[in-house]
Amino acid sequence: MTTLFLSDLHLDESRPETTAQFEAFCAGEAREAEAVYLLGDLFEAFLGDDDDGEIANRVATATRTLRDAGIPVAFLRGNRDFLVGSDYAARAGWTLLPDPAVILLDGEPTLLMHGDLLCLDDVAYQGFRRQVRDPAWQQGFLAQPLAARRAFAAQARAASAAAQSGRDESIGDVTPAEVERVMAFYGVRRLIHGHTHRPAMHSVNLPDGRTGQRIVLGDWYDQGSVLRVDRDGFALSRPA
Repeated sequence: MTTLFLSDLHLDESRPETTAQFEAFCAGEAREAEAVYLLGDLFEAFLGDDDDGEIANRVATATRTLRDAGIPVAFLRGNRDFLVGSDYAARAGWTLLPDPAVILLDGEPTLLMHGDLLCLDDVAYQGFRRQVRDPAWQQGFLAQPLAARRAFAAQARAASAAAQSGRDESIGDVTPAEVERVMAFYGVRRLIHGHTHRPAMHSVNLPDGRTGQRIVLGDWYDQGSVLRVDRDGFALSRPA
């Protein structure tokens, strides 16, 4: 059977075709999988487990139906949906994973990450990440009405888009030394992550002299990237 990995769908009401594509994926190809791993940024913005928006409801229905059919679904938080909590995960039928997480894949320990922790050159983002991952900040944010949280998310997206304009693209990519360090720390030769929207399979020179592999998942703006792992190996392509 096939294990499926995807990330960076950025589901949003402004792109209904992508939500429909994900629902079709859950009702189709994913029903034949051994397991499905969602490595963050499934949503363009997630405002808390009490989010009553259409996208949150549709995603929960799609993945819960998949889980009820006997297909395990695991979720690892990204930089857009870091507020996903245990209540929504239960509603959606997900097992929540820490970031990073190590799983056994194809008989070998494999490190899963969203990927933003690897982008150390993006100093401004790393500062923002530390702020919003602080439990006190999250408690204060979640105490606000949903309308206020939606307004904040819209402002944050606009600020992010403005910051991306005209900047060096390499800043948003991983820092190679950090990739090597993290893989060595966890003792793995394979890393799978998203975040950078640069789907590819890379060789990594590990500190102990071994050669590792870094697999990057693509986004679903126009790539629709899915990693399939089965007895024939690893394949990175669009949904079936």
